[in-house]
Amino acid sequence: MPTERTAPVAPSNDPADPHANDASPYGGGDPYADYRRTGDFAFTDLVDLADRRLGGGVVAANDEFFAQRENLLLRHDAVFDPEHFGHKGKIMDGWETRRRRGAGADEPFPAPDEHDWALVRLGAPGVIRGIVVDTAHFRGNYPQRVSIQATAVEGSPSPEELLADDVKWDEIVPVSPVLGHAANAFEVTTGRRYTHIRLCQHPDGGIARLRVHGEVVPDPEWLRLLGTFDLLAAVNGGTYEDASDKFYSSPTQIILPGTSQKMDDGWENRRRRVRGTNDWVRFKLVAQGEIRAVEIDTAYLKGNSAGWIALSGRDGESGEWFEILPKTRLQPDTLHRFKLSAPAVATHVRLDAYPDGGVARMRLHGTLTDAGSSELRSRHAELNG
Repeated sequence: MPTERTAPVAPSNDPADPHANDASPYGGGDPYADYRRTGDFAFTDLVDLADRRLGGGVVAANDEFFAQRENLLLRHDAVFDPEHFGHKGKIMDGWETRRRRGAGADEPFPAPDEHDWALVRLGAPGVIRGIVVDTAHFRGNYPQRVSIQATAVEGSPSPEELLADDVKWDEIVPVSPVLGHAANAFEVTTGRRYTHIRLCQHPDGGIARLRVHGEVVPDPEWLRLLGTFDLLAAVNGGTYEDASDKFYSSPTQIILPGTSQKMDDGWENRRRRVRGTNDWVRFKLVAQGEIRAVEIDTAYLKGNSAGWIALSGRDGESGEWFEILPKTRLQPDTLHRFKLSAPAVATHVRLDAYPDGGVARMRLHGTLTDAGSSELRSRHAELNG
């Protein structure tokens, strides 16, 4: 999201002033100068389960008259061009529905329970910890309230199957007021594994972006069938835990699918000036596994890649750190592959960068141990209950 320039603001729920959450009309200059937020969102360090790079998608919406539903999951900040108009009106970078109307002249407003909706497939099913509904640039045409439901339907269900009467949806965000031109955050505490969400705007309006942050919970049977796989990949349930520095870009990107496409599509820290220190990032594997091979990619990091790296492992939350890869020279903009002389059994890894610099991607190829497989099966069953 864009850099926030104001202190957090709580949305008003005062029915006497339905415009209390409006933003001021755009007055020129930086369109994000008066952008707001509803809190400091610690959960945004977690992976976005709806990320297109993980396979997320907006599979259906009841209305997208002014702006397409697919814009909700675009990775870049919403763009605003005050001169951009089309045949249907102002073109907005988000999902925007037409204005709802009532039954007739005597009842011009829609009924209280009427609303618009969009169905979102999570690219990686998991436990949702927080959601950001971003109404950037929707100043007077944002929804008055939003609500969000979630469900778990395995396979590749169609929109019609998801909307069938026998599908159970849990309300993970109740009907809640939102601010216009703002990042609206909602913590989620249900603690269940979901595959799809339904975003509802009451009664209508526009939303620029949607982010669904949480923890991936993969299908253990699928991983068993794969055999050897990337134990650290976000889509397989690997998670970022902590880092010494994330000044330029998030360490979470190190474990995303695919190859980095540009310099900020990875982890890059600021320039370190204190001798005898170095940068580091720590991850948790999907479960206990045997690491057999390591890939470190510095794609698009040409004058700012890490000079050297070392990789350490730990088995269990209180285990001692041990060496997986010794301090090793890296080349810029290069994929490095390392075959381990013996499998490294670990649940956590720490990548050290010397003295600083960026890493685009890291892959840890291996298999789950019997204990790791058992743990993952138990967790999957518990969260699907």
